[in-house]
Amino acid sequence: MSAAPDLLFRTLADPTRRAIFERLCREGEQTVGVLTAGAGVSQPAVSKHLGILKRAGLVQDRQAGRQTHYRAELCALDPLDAWSREMKGFWERRIDGLEDLLNRMDQ
Repeated sequence: MSAAPDLLFRTLADPTRRAIFERLCREGEQTVGVLTAGAGVSQPAVSKHLGILKRAGLVQDRQAGRQTHYRAELCALDPLDAWSREMKGFWERRIDGLEDLLNRMDQ
């Protein structure tokens, strides 16, 4: 596995970070203050998680006055999607091979 999926899996393994990312995906761009209100953790903790998400390429930020707005970068999930498709194809081929073997054994 390349480094990109490893970093994404590691980053999204944390339930708080995953919840913040999911919220940005579902609700669109949010400020740190709005994200903190629904996160159940302190603002410094949310900022720390956003920094980790940003380093993984999962979020982008923009400054507007005194506030920082964050949005999800859905294309950052492409390596996970590619890995999932590869694993799905692998297991489909293995199950098809097992089915063929079982069919030959029945004949």
